[in-house]
Amino acid sequence: MARIEKGFLRLSLVTCPVALYPAAADAEKISFNQINRNTGHRIRYLRVDAETGEEVAKEDIVKGYAVDKDTYLEVTKEELENIALDSTRTIEVDEFVHREEIDPRYLIRPYYLRPDGKVGHDAFAVIRETIRDMDMVAIGRVVLTTREHIIALEPLDKGLVGTLLRYPYEVRSEREYFEDIEDVKLTKDMLDLAGHIVNKKSAHFEPEKFEDHYEAALAELISQKRAGRSITAKAKPAAGNVVDLMEALRRSVGQEQQTSKGSKKPKKTAAGQKEMLLPIAGKQPARETAAKKPKTRRKSA
Repeated sequence: MARIEKGFLRLSLVTCPVALYPAAADAEKISFNQINRNTGHRIRYLRVDAETGEEVAKEDIVKGYAVDKDTYLEVTKEELENIALDSTRTIEVDEFVHREEIDPRYLIRPYYLRPDGKVGHDAFAVIRETIRDMDMVAIGRVVLTTREHIIALEPLDKGLVGTLLRYPYEVRSEREYFEDIEDVKLTKDMLDLAGHIVNKKSAHFEPEKFEDHYEAALAELISQKRAGRSITAKAKPAAGNVVDLMEALRRSVGQEQQTSKGSKKPKKTAAGQKEMLLPIAGKQPARETAAKKPKTRRKSA
């Protein structure tokens, strides 16, 4: 487990040491390097002075704020450390809110929180169960990579899941994108047909059913190339030419009815490098088991 931060979680006078771990990762995805087509060698980038073109040593590279086009204000590491906030080492719970009040546009990425070491489990459990019993989300502050973030904490099994939140100035207003959308009048028949389609496609959210089709196509592409086979483009599905909305809805309903009558397709195995004809060196096999679901689900307020 790659821990990225350690510090303290505090609710008023109750404090416990905690460790923060990424809850999501892209390490299993296929990645590419840039290479020289003529030699097959990997491309290496150098840090060079924009004016002189000379390479700059790592120890001579500092942070600078652009005052204007050609003038930069140097800011040292020591100066940044001098303005370090209390939340650099402590996640302070400031308030509690209902989960449904958090606009999804503010959500960034999730992290796992657990007690750090053998001490503090009792205090951690008190904070966790208090949040669970109140059926709310704890809002606090945490510093990651020198920047302070807002974090929303929720119980997840025996631990906590913390989701970083954006600040208001980071979220764009929808008005500039939606103001030109025309107001249209829909008939009851249209809405009934659309509702029928939605009912036919209704399901429970089960992430393990999802398949990364592009990742599977990449794995197949690399396997074919390593095996020396030629790559042929797959035929693209022909696009329908339905211009009448009502007709499109009727056709969709008929298509859904035919699908429901037909036999179910066999469940596909999640794509990963373990399915390749030839293994790729240096890559880890895809995990075969999905993350365990929490034993309990928090009810909406």
